[in-house]
Amino acid sequence: MTMANKNLRRLHGLACAAAVAAALTGCANFAPPHATPAGMVPAEVGLGGAPAQATPAALDAAQALAWVQSPGLREALALALSNNRDLRVAVANIERARAQYGVAQADLLPSVSANAQANRNRTAADLTNTGRSATNTQYTAQLAMTSYEIDFWGRVRNLNEAALQAFLQTGENQRNVQLTLMADVANAWLTLAADQARLSLAEQTLGARRQSFALTERMHELGSTSGLVLEQNRTTVDAARADVASFNSQVERDRNLLQLLVGGPLPASALPAPLQLTSTTPAAALLPLPVPLPSSVLLERPDVRAAEMQLRAANANIGAARAALFPTISLTASVGTGSNELSGLFGSGNGTWSFVPLVRLPIFDGGRNRANVAVAEASQQVALAQYEKAVQTAFRETADALADRAQWAERLDAQASLVASTRRTFELSDARFRSGVDNYLSVLDAQRSLYAAQQTQISLQLQEQINRVTLVKVLGGAAAVAAPAAPVSP
Repeated sequence: MTMANKNLRRLHGLACAAAVAAALTGCANFAPPHATPAGMVPAEVGLGGAPAQATPAALDAAQALAWVQSPGLREALALALSNNRDLRVAVANIERARAQYGVAQADLLPSVSANAQANRNRTAADLTNTGRSATNTQYTAQLAMTSYEIDFWGRVRNLNEAALQAFLQTGENQRNVQLTLMADVANAWLTLAADQARLSLAEQTLGARRQSFALTERMHELGSTSGLVLEQNRTTVDAARADVASFNSQVERDRNLLQLLVGGPLPASALPAPLQLTSTTPAAALLPLPVPLPSSVLLERPDVRAAEMQLRAANANIGAARAALFPTISLTASVGTGSNELSGLFGSGNGTWSFVPLVRLPIFDGGRNRANVAVAEASQQVALAQYEKAVQTAFRETADALADRAQWAERLDAQASLVASTRRTFELSDARFRSGVDNYLSVLDAQRSLYAAQQTQISLQLQEQINRVTLVKVLGGAAAVAAPAAPVSP
């Protein structure tokens, strides 16, 4: 048999030894089994109505914009998902966690390395037996497996599991950042639309009051009205001017915030139109949801899933800490060849090998390992409490949003009726004043009431739209099974 064949057999033997060592792992696992806590919230969330026919699915890239109906808002959200810096940070964190998991996963397999070395040295004459200086040369080539731990007690596997759960948790955190970003962009977009409506209302009011003031000023010049009425009328003009200036500034700030969230300038097609003063504003965010919803849908929220991953990682850390109480068995082995001549490196009889099993048994460590177990178990209890709180918080947020949702139609209809009534009151008061039946104070009161009612109507419309966005967020981006309406302009 040639020397090359012998070396191949040695390499094959080392590979087999590594495979056997890997197969010996997993004899025990001291991690507690994972069990998701149950019974923390009612089976359903929502008020009245028929039970949901389908469980909404968690947000993913394909349906990230499925609940948006307004083309302008859809374009703004798409730009934010592409350009927002916070989202880029979250994606980079996922890549880092994936790499860290790859490092932990590598510990499950033996590390085999090849090395070649040449060594040449000279020995002084006084240090040799012959009294002559000597020059020695050595050439070696080796294939080695260094300090591979046989994972009898599951320590390495549990550390790998903890790293895996940390990686999965970063993915859920990224989904949470994405969902929060989309909600923030939608809220900023809707706020801009509402402030544009407030500005438009203030400008219309200023125009009407200036016309009224010009008429009153003319009447005062003719002596048909008093200076008091003229000054009272002037105050309404000045108040409207102040509102126009304030809303102009607010609209600019809204645009700046929206551009920050989107990550760059917005095209005109992505900017909203002012909200319309109607009782039936077209839906700009969420498709209709069936209520009540099964509370199990809340378990798909990214923050709840991230808390569950943290709990799983804590369980795995307990297993790793418990395994440290038991002996550790590691293997070091190598095969190779050596010669004092490079030409004879792979010659017959020059083969080398070594096999070094090592057993480490903890005897006395001052209670360090047991304390580490206690720390891991306490951390698991913290993670469990955090998971339970995340589920309960999700239920509370969803129940609150659905409770508001149930009353919005009535509130918007009542406010629309109030605006119509105050407008009619203003018209009657103005007519009575012009006919000399009543004084101007009643006109001022009716005018202020109408303006305040219209501003409140815009605020309610904004809050109703934001409630739709909030529902999407608190449900974890769930898209309920419903017939989607045709896209409409805001």
